[in-house]
Amino acid sequence: MIPEYVKAHSLKLSAEYKQSGFALIMSAVVAVVLLFVSFDIQSKEVNQPLFLVFSTYAFFTLIQLAIWWKVRRDITKVGYVLPATRKLGIFQIVSILTGNIFTGVAGFLLAKQKTTPEYVYGTYMLVTQFFIIGVSALNIFKPYVADSFPLAMLILLIILFIYVLTVGLLAADVLEKRKGLAVFLAIILFTTAITGNLFALLTGYLILKKRFGLERAVNKAFYSVLEKLATNSTAMLGMFFILFAFTLSICSYFTFDYSLAIENNYASILQSPSLVYPLGTDNFGRDLFSRIVFGARISLIVGIISTFIPFVIGGALGAISGYYGRHTDNVIMRLLDILYAIPGILLAIVIIAAFGSSTTTLIIALSVGAIPTYARTMRANVLMVSNYEYVESARALGASNLSIIFREIVPNSMAPMIVKSSLTVGGAVIATSSLSYLGLGIEPHIPEWGNILKIGSTYLESHSYLAIYPGLAIILLVLSFNFLGDGLRDALDPRVD
Repeated sequence: MIPEYVKAHSLKLSAEYKQSGFALIMSAVVAVVLLFVSFDIQSKEVNQPLFLVFSTYAFFTLIQLAIWWKVRRDITKVGYVLPATRKLGIFQIVSILTGNIFTGVAGFLLAKQKTTPEYVYGTYMLVTQFFIIGVSALNIFKPYVADSFPLAMLILLIILFIYVLTVGLLAADVLEKRKGLAVFLAIILFTTAITGNLFALLTGYLILKKRFGLERAVNKAFYSVLEKLATNSTAMLGMFFILFAFTLSICSYFTFDYSLAIENNYASILQSPSLVYPLGTDNFGRDLFSRIVFGARISLIVGIISTFIPFVIGGALGAISGYYGRHTDNVIMRLLDILYAIPGILLAIVIIAAFGSSTTTLIIALSVGAIPTYARTMRANVLMVSNYEYVESARALGASNLSIIFREIVPNSMAPMIVKSSLTVGGAVIATSSLSYLGLGIEPHIPEWGNILKIGSTYLESHSYLAIYPGLAIILLVLSFNFLGDGLRDALDPRVD
């Protein structure tokens, strides 16, 4: 018998209840949006393909509602989810085939009685691979495909089979007893991560960590962060979209033809969305779908590198300033205050105007303006950490100042910097798109979301999809980094358990 006080708190503590509720809300929101966009108000016509997608989303949303209700009833009555309810999760896994990631992932997590971090990351690894294959497969309707398309799709399908096998073994807890198989599978997952699916890398790491300990402190801390992230639905959703865009950016080298994104095709100008052109074509007849896929590369490259550079430079300056203090602190921080006084977007415009618009110039322009904020964050952490006892012990043992800074203080001051960087990547993506929209970023002929949005803005009344789809891509990527940043903040905060 489950005590009554346990039943009273089981609903709040149940991961299945939280996940099923999250999946229900998100699936319902997407279904409503699909219903809205499937109707053309001006012509009073129904877009049949979109309405079909809405119908499948609505069907699985209703099933998710029934699952959520049964999970709630089980927990309130007996304190745990009954096996009969968990079997419904197996049926809900099928919803992945319709592109409903919310109910599909909820089905995977509900089907297993005791979910582990490696099972959660393995599930997202499998779902990411499925979506990559689904998006890449749309190219078969194109007039022509890349020469490497058949071989690339075959390799992706083989990797999908490996991921299905991995998730199946994790679900059946087979790897708990067979360490040799666990090592072999982890090595294969590490190898498949070259496609960009970093969920495979994390899953392989967690399999090894669970079976072999890896008891170093850094491994314990990293495992703890991954474990906490696995229980955060919004953080995992954000990580999914980021890694999906990253994986698609790499796989598109082999599954997409770049000429469809850059070469003019005057016979297909301003085509509406269809199987051949899933998102339509622009005013030069270029495939919007291919341009958005290739544009993800630029947004991710500029966003990540323009965050990494000030992370390193600003972090080093902040660490030196906070540790040495006095005159060193005054000189460094006053110079950075001058730089901080100049608005970041204005500084970027000045640098681009002086050196010309290119990807490299854009990265430098965005990086320089962000250095002071990272320096301030690191300095504040160093001022606090430098007074801890282990730092005094290092001084007493005769360690040099640089050794103390970069071996003792900086590693223990990284948590706020990591959170800040994950949150500011989204801002860098917006800045990249904004400058490109103004004609000051990436060259106009290169597929980049800001460039695509600029062209689409001139056709808002007649062909609104040209602006909606790139705008939606920017919003989703920025939201994903924000969701992941919030999750990292909670996972790295020692006050949050």
